[in-house]
Amino acid sequence: MTRNDRHLTVENLKDRIGSGEIDTVVVAFTDMQGRLQGKRLHGRYFVDEVLAHGVEGCNYLLGVDIDMNTVEGYAITSWERGYGDMEFVLDLDTIRELPHLPATVMIQCDLAWPADGGAHHRPVLQDPRTILKQQAARAAGLGFNALAGTELEFILFEDTYEAASDAGYRGLRPANQYNIDYSILGTTRVEPLLRDIRNTMYAAGLDVEAAKGECNLGQHEIGFLYDDLVVTADNHAVYKTVAKEIASLHGKSLTFMAKYDEREGNSCHIHLSLRGTDGSLVFWDEDEDTRSPLYDSFVAGVLATMADFTLLYAPNVNSYKRFAAGSFAPTAIAWGEDNRTCAVRLVGRGPSARMENRVPGGDVNPYLALAAMLAGGLHGIENELELEPPLEGNAYTSDRPRVPGTLHEAREAFHSSSVARAALGDEVVDHYTNMADVELAAFGAAVTDWELRRGFERM
Repeated sequence: MTRNDRHLTVENLKDRIGSGEIDTVVVAFTDMQGRLQGKRLHGRYFVDEVLAHGVEGCNYLLGVDIDMNTVEGYAITSWERGYGDMEFVLDLDTIRELPHLPATVMIQCDLAWPADGGAHHRPVLQDPRTILKQQAARAAGLGFNALAGTELEFILFEDTYEAASDAGYRGLRPANQYNIDYSILGTTRVEPLLRDIRNTMYAAGLDVEAAKGECNLGQHEIGFLYDDLVVTADNHAVYKTVAKEIASLHGKSLTFMAKYDEREGNSCHIHLSLRGTDGSLVFWDEDEDTRSPLYDSFVAGVLATMADFTLLYAPNVNSYKRFAAGSFAPTAIAWGEDNRTCAVRLVGRGPSARMENRVPGGDVNPYLALAAMLAGGLHGIENELELEPPLEGNAYTSDRPRVPGTLHEAREAFHSSSVARAALGDEVVDHYTNMADVELAAFGAAVTDWELRRGFERM
């Protein structure tokens, strides 16, 4: 059965709602933090009303912090503007069944402003999915189609989400008690959950590759086949939500946060390549059996803009705690041939030739990260940037420029980047700069456990 067989058409969906096989339609978009937000609709109402007239939601959803608090500084949404509506524009190519939930399908959405006096519905430029689609259209205009795959790690705990919250997310029991990287025994210990996630995701239209153990206690990764750029981001967003839901149904919890403890963090390595819009290879010179000049310029562009776009690869204060020497998370802006100490690793030959960006963590918004990678690479192609020689050996001890080490540093680089503003637009750059400002202000106001331990009695 192919992925197309696993995605429903509108007519299939209407028939299954009519027969009572489907009774719930989840309409969802991906917010700034990379989370699915939206509504659950009764199937009959969806067919009778929503297909013809659409559905809306408050525009504050693109102007809140991680705790859903309304915050200042966003041009498109505020108390002064009245917190009006956005339209959830259904992408009917994304209808997918969610077999872990009874009689339920999901449809993913773009965001648009309500039509004014019959005018065309304008896309919300700050919508992560719109940002990525615009970069994909830019690539298509140059004759390229981008393909990508994301490798997303999580840490699994035996505690429920409710118990974890009651414990302050400390002292939780990991699903494995030792390093199970590539361990068959280690994954067997939690196979009921892993199998449930894999099979659910396959039924939902994702092409599952494999599951493997990772280095941190209870850490695992489930991999999926590469696909079109937007499809990969859609799948990534669905997978993160569904994995948490299935963990909860099993009485467990899992986290994708970039750095949970002092051990290895959760990464999200992103593999990306270009093909011609006719399917031809553009990253590889088949006659010479080597990388093409275009491939080199693309990678050079990603490296040249790595600091500019780090905010979109590492969007939270916690993201930067993952960047540590000897951690398999990069600290140096460098590239290497199959070198996991570098920020960019080149792997594969011929049709499999691709670059791997090792900077993003598990907390990344896939739409924003993929848009940044594509924007950086196209900048390299358009300006015919030359690729520096590969780094040989240990990038952690090299003299190459460093990945921004704090959210503040990444915020400054992004906000002042002429490349980011040219590629994404001032509205997008200013919006996500404000998101960083909100995160920094919240962290600056917090009193941490570390401060209490050091200062409560001894200061």
